[in-house]
Amino acid sequence: QVQLVESGGGLVQPGGSLRLSCAASGFTFSDWYMSWVRQAPGKGVEWISGINSDGFHKNYDWRVKGRFTISRDNAENMVYLQMNSLKPEDTAVYYCAQGRRDFIARGQGIQVTVSS
Repeated sequence: QVQLVESGGGLVQPGGSLRLSCAASGFTFSDWYMSWVRQAPGKGVEWISGINSDGFHKNYDWRVKGRFTISRDNAENMVYLQMNSLKPEDTAVYYCAQGRRDFIARGQGIQVTVSS
């Protein structure tokens, strides 16, 4: 079955950086558009970035554009999210997702907290 396992979260000060990783298995990873979504406390799930199957096309929500970079390694079945210039409003549980905004599966999530 599909497994998506996120890692790399934690506590960081405003202005800091984190790199999230997602290990995918159980499906043909190189065939799929992959996304990162997040959910802040008391809010709904928010799509923030996506990358097409060959990695050449990347999309970002305006909230993170210019600060976050998505990438993937199809040989290793991995997708990454480099997060720079982090803000307190980026605090959320981050999920790797299979698909676009209408994703069909997501991982268990990993906490990112931006606080001084």
